[in-house]
Amino acid sequence: MKISNYLTKGSLLSAGLLLVSITILSANPKPKFIKEGKWRGEFTVSESKVPFNFELKGRDAEHAVFTLINGTRRDNFHVKSIGTDSVYIKMNTYDAALVAKIEDNGSLSGEYRSLVPGFRGNSLPFTAEYGKTYRFVEPGKDVAPKADLTGKWEIKTYSKEAVPASIALLKQKGNKLTGVVMTVVGDTRELEGTVQGDEFALSGFTGPSPFIIKGKINADGSISGEEGFGIYKNLKFDAAKKADVELPDPYKLTFLKEGYKKLDFSFPGIDGKQVSLSDAKYKGKVVIVEIIGTWCPNCTDQTVFLSPWFNKNHNRGVEAIALGFEQKDSLEYAKYTLGKLRDKYAINYDIAFGGLADKKLVSQKLPALNKFIAFPTTIIIDRKGDVREIYTGYTGTITGKYHEDYEKKFNKLLDELIAEPATETAAVVEPAVRQGN
Repeated sequence: MKISNYLTKGSLLSAGLLLVSITILSANPKPKFIKEGKWRGEFTVSESKVPFNFELKGRDAEHAVFTLINGTRRDNFHVKSIGTDSVYIKMNTYDAALVAKIEDNGSLSGEYRSLVPGFRGNSLPFTAEYGKTYRFVEPGKDVAPKADLTGKWEIKTYSKEAVPASIALLKQKGNKLTGVVMTVVGDTRELEGTVQGDEFALSGFTGPSPFIIKGKINADGSISGEEGFGIYKNLKFDAAKKADVELPDPYKLTFLKEGYKKLDFSFPGIDGKQVSLSDAKYKGKVVIVEIIGTWCPNCTDQTVFLSPWFNKNHNRGVEAIALGFEQKDSLEYAKYTLGKLRDKYAINYDIAFGGLADKKLVSQKLPALNKFIAFPTTIIIDRKGDVREIYTGYTGTITGKYHEDYEKKFNKLLDELIAEPATETAAVVEPAVRQGN
């Protein structure tokens, strides 16, 4: 046989293999993934747009970190690929996720989706574009601001239902506006936005439902506008700058009813054991009880503060209990959500399930309280078992001096209570130490 015949047969064989390879590749295209870098997204909420910014580092799901950007705040999340063209980003301990398709042009389209059983119809559509780092206004299109909104603002909110008092702490530099809205039940976390002429806007998205506040600067220097709480509600407001305005004292809002000195409860723990204040491990100890929910961003912030504090101070004669009220009245569901919280933030104290996240229910289950106002609420109990302090809500680090004052008072009180003599023999219980993830 001629050499040319061998070449012809070899060429045909190579061509056939190449065709098979192309067919296989066509049938199994390389999975798409989010492009590394900074992005700008927009939620659509009742025909309004709520912008947010994020950054993606890592070229595949195994190594990727998805980071939400809000002023100086950064929140990191893991990414999972779905099929060949979609991604799933779980909002850490919040039972919600961003689910998005990677379009042919590289942009994202999808929705913010509640994962809570019974609430899974709740969602917000969003889109995102690569390479855009602005929040509200494209570079070069700013309009000179007509006022400086820096300062403390007293906010009056209009609603058919009772609305907690609130104040805003704002900082403006040129067109850039940042700040936080504080209420007696907590704060919005850090917000980022802009002032354009006589209009302003701020938004925030850290994992829970997105938040937006926007409005106009009035001729008298006051502001008017609307607050939007994502999938939940929108409220109109007026506000005036007032340097000395303060919220009701969070140390005086929740207290024990007359005739009560102690708190008593027994709830199922997420580890299968009953958790009761009468348990031997709490006798003669200073005990911190935090009433929380994994759906509550301020509860997460409070846990971020308390967990490392406890790990550092536990051997001084301190115990703690997280009493969780969740979005579904199910112990199995609570074991999942509260377990995620425990693992994420290295919680080494007991976590118990109180029931459904309902303030009236909390009041019923803890009848010694005058009323229950806010998730979170922190109750501090001395070595004798007497309640010494109850703090309503939580003031995050973005509130500056408010958070610093809270931390100083917390440490001062705990130091004093730990120094008091124990009337009963304190049980020594060494828990397995968890590390955060």
